[in-house]
Amino acid sequence: MQKKVIADSSVILNLAIIGKLELLRTFFGKILIPGSVYEETVINGKGKPGADEIEQAVEKKWIEIVEIAESALTKLLEKDLDKGESACIAYAIDQKCEWILLDEQDAREVADLYGLKKTGIIGLLMRAKLEGKIENLKKILDRLRDEADFRISEELFQMALKDTGEIK
Repeated sequence: MQKKVIADSSVILNLAIIGKLELLRTFFGKILIPGSVYEETVINGKGKPGADEIEQAVEKKWIEIVEIAESALTKLLEKDLDKGESACIAYAIDQKCEWILLDEQDAREVADLYGLKKTGIIGLLMRAKLEGKIENLKKILDRLRDEADFRISEELFQMALKDTGEIK
């Protein structure tokens, strides 16, 4: 049986921008995204980097849009998190997802409170490096910073390179 994996916009959009969206299909098969994440990345992001790649993945049916009904939990979560993060966490709890893909620290902390298994773009790229799916993690992280304007602390940047054996 395929694992249920739900993703927020940051992970899918930033991977799409740097040309590595396909890693998600390689690792998980199918990815679920809330309708609000599709709206944010594809509809509102029309013409911006990454939007077309996500739309194509939806058309190919390996990214699937799931509608998440507003509930007491989503309303509560939206007090501190954005709509996409709230929907992802609520769905992951309700549907007992194997993984939730989140980058924002506040959302990751809430996921921890609910005992959800999570990873973000850095963890995914580290896995790709360790499994030989990418050759040079530093180049990919530099692209993530430069092309996607992704904020990553120097400490996390260096830790990722060290933990994957690119630096000693």
